[in-house]
Amino acid sequence: MNAKIRQKLAARKRRIEKRLDKTRLGGACPMISASNIRYEIADRTQAVSAGGVGMIHQMVKQLKLDQAVNRSLNVFKIYLPYSESDHVLNIAYNLLAGGTYLDHLELRRNDEVYLDALGARRIPDPTTAGDFCRRFSSLQIERLMDVFNETR
Repeated sequence: MNAKIRQKLAARKRRIEKRLDKTRLGGACPMISASNIRYEIADRTQAVSAGGVGMIHQMVKQLKLDQAVNRSLNVFKIYLPYSESDHVLNIAYNLLAGGTYLDHLELRRNDEVYLDALGARRIPDPTTAGDFCRRFSSLQIERLMDVFNETR
C-alpha cells in the first residue's frame, strides 16, 4: 500500500474517532438529520454499499416520520445525544444496509461515507441500541406501529 493511501486511511480513521468521541456529545437533536443528499457520478468519489439509505432518509424527513416517532414515544426524559427517532431509524437503516444483528451497527458507526449520507455526526453503538430496545414496553411497540401505519 503506498504512502498516500495510508495517509488517507489514517485521516479517515482520525475523523471517525473524533466523531465517536464521547466527551464531545454536543450537537443537534435528532442526530440523524440529513436533508440535502445528492447522487452524482464522478471520477473521484466516495461510495457506500448502502447507497439507497440516503434516499430512504430523505423520504423519512419529507414524511416527518422522525418527528412523529419523537412525539409518540416517550422512552427518554432527556436526549443525550440521541432521540427516539435516532434509535429507531438507526436500527431500521442497519437492516437496510444489510445488517442482521445489532452488532453490525459498529460497522455503520465506523463508515464515514454512511454517516455523511445520513448527515449524522455519529450513531448509537450496539450496546446503546440494545439498552434502548430493552426500555420498550408492549404499549410503546404498539405506539410505534401506529406511527408507521398513520404515516403510511
